[in-house]
Amino acid sequence: MNPAKQTTWRDLRGQPLELALCTVLIALVSVTFAQVLFRYVFRTSLDWSEELARFLFMWLAALSSAYAFKTRSHFALRFVVDRVGPAARRHIHDVVAASVSTFLAVFTYQAVRYTVSVSNQTAPGTQMSMAIPYSAAVVGGALMLYYVLRNWWNDRHATDGS
Repeated sequence: MNPAKQTTWRDLRGQPLELALCTVLIALVSVTFAQVLFRYVFRTSLDWSEELARFLFMWLAALSSAYAFKTRSHFALRFVVDRVGPAARRHIHDVVAASVSTFLAVFTYQAVRYTVSVSNQTAPGTQMSMAIPYSAAVVGGALMLYYVLRNWWNDRHATDGS
């Protein structure tokens, strides 16, 4: 029998993306729990908690998307690719990697432009710069682009060497 290996905090030391995801998730759960506690036990409401939870969720979504690219967990239609030869398959992978990379580069550039444009605005509840929550799109886009290019590079060198 091979029991499933459980991940510990020590396992996350060399995995900054996974550590960031865990931290954001813990913060999101903590803020949401605090709001429920204050609302139903203390009969008062925290003015900032809903807004902070929304911002944390934005970061969680962006980092989770990057993690899915890192682990190749995104949905893929392979019924066409699986029916062609190795040379055509490699060409299709190159075209897909180039297309996704182009999209993510444009997405990240536009996210940077938008983040800079809202940097002088502050959120009403938390009083933080709106650049902080919107920079999640910048970081997520850049990480996704990195993982697409890294996976493409590793695939090309794995197939070239065999």
